[in-house]
Parts: sequence; structure tokens; C-alpha cells
Amino acid sequence: MITGSIVAIVTPMNDSGDVDYPSLDSLLERQISGGTSAIVSVGTSGESSTLSVTEHTNVIKRTIDVVAGRIPVIAGTGANSTVEAIHLTESARAAGADGALLVTPYYIKPPQEGLYRHFKAIGEAVDLPQYLYNVPSRTGCDMLPSTVARLAELPNIVGIKEATGDLDRVRDLVALELPDFGLYSGDDGTARASMLAGFHGNISVTANVAPDAMAKMCAAALAGDADTASEIDAILAGLHSALFAEPNPIPVKWALAEMGLMPGGIRLPLVELDEWHHADVRAALRNAGLLD
Repeated sequence: MITGSIVAIVTPMNDSGDVDYPSLDSLLERQISGGTSAIVSVGTSGESSTLSVTEHTNVIKRTIDVVAGRIPVIAGTGANSTVEAIHLTESARAAGADGALLVTPYYIKPPQEGLYRHFKAIGEAVDLPQYLYNVPSRTGCDMLPSTVARLAELPNIVGIKEATGDLDRVRDLVALELPDFGLYSGDDGTARASMLAGFHGNISVTANVAPDAMAKMCAAALAGDADTASEIDAILAGLHSALFAEPNPIPVKWALAEMGLMPGGIRLPLVELDEWHHADVRAALRNAGLLD
């Protein structure tokens, strides 16, 4: 089971909006040297919604090639079409991904039975470890713990990224006591508390800018060292907030460009971070020791 800090890595783009593969390579190396436990490629932070299917698979393949087995690569392959999700997941398997992250179908708001059958179909179609992803604030669809428990019985479904930021939901999932099933926070602001309550790691936006600090915070929380985890998280708290001043990945891409780690390109309908938020993001980066 993967534990610790898992980065939901951005997809760098140049000013014209083309994918910047050399910058992606550099960001991946920075994550590995910073102690990140695994990479999620082309999730929400990676602009899965703005990439073409060809770009989607190419970015995943490049990530797998650069990482070269040093840490696991989990490919974002969710879609609101079950057929499309199966296609993307099979493409990730063929490229050598270690797993797939599958968001709940967005916009169409399927009932719990529809969610179960959707993920069951993908799990049965593609022989690859698969992680559920519940983020109702984006999808308009909330996968309940009872549905998670049903899906956890399927051999290829091995974990969930729970991004409600609701600690009652965290406790409900931990209480299920699902054997060999990974529980991962998808909310940086409550990740420390989630791991102290029994989650196994955090799939993080903040780790894009602060991989080493996030790795150390997660390690402390998983070891039950609440004081050390709290001390590190206090330094990161401003980032947890500022990086969501506008919808992800707008602020984190701006922050990485401000740090000189990649160009500032982003694709419509996403746009550059509003100037109103620049000072707050810069202040959070400085407080975390990431900018002079």
C-alpha cells in the first residue's frame, strides 16, 4: 500500500498553451528528491479536462518514462462516460502506470447504484489497481461510505481519495475497517487530521510547491507524532489556503511560475491567477520558505 505524500502534479504549459515537457521532467525530479511517495499524473491539478485524449495519454507516458520506477505513478483516468474511463484506464495500463485514479462521473449526478456499476465495470475491464476519487464540490456527486465499502470488495479497487474535507466523513471511512484498502485525503487543509485519524496518506496540491515539507508532515502524522506534524503543517497552512484562492490549478500553476520552476501557461476556460490574489500567494510562499 502506498503511504505518505502523493503529489497531484500540474501539467506545465508554455505561454501558447502547449505542454512543456522539459518543465514536467524537472518538476518530477524535484518531487522524487523531495521525498514524495507517488505521482498522480493528469488529475484535476494536471488539467485533465483541458487536455486532448492524445495529450492526456502522452503526459502520462512521459511521466512514467521519467520516473522510471523510482516511485509509483498513478494515472488520472476518470471520465463521466464509463466507456471513455475504460479506454483511458487501459491506455494507462498499457503505458506502464502503477495505478489509476478515477473521479466520480461529473455533471450527470448518478445515483449510488450508478456509481457502483460504473466503477465495477472499469475494475472488471482493466487489470490495474484503481483508486476511487470523491470530490463532490467539483462533480456534484457524492460517493457515500456504503458504496465505497461495496466497491472495496472488488479486487482491482484498492483505495479512495476522499476530498470532501469533512472529518466526520474521514471517521466514517476509517470505521469501515476495510482490509488492504488505502484511504487518502484529497484536502490539504485537513490532511494532517485525517492521517492522525487513520488515513494512509494525502494526495496533495500543496506538495507541488513544497514536496519535502509535505513529505515530512505526512511521515510525522502517519507515525503518530502529532506535535511534529502540527509544527510543519502550521508553516504550510497559508499555502493550503492560498492555493485555493481560485479554482485549482490556477493558483498553484501561478505559484510554480513565480518560483521560476515552469512557465505560466494555462488553458481556457482556466485563466491566469487574478492580480488580486498575487500578494497572498507570494506571502504564503515566503512564509513556507519557498521565496526570498
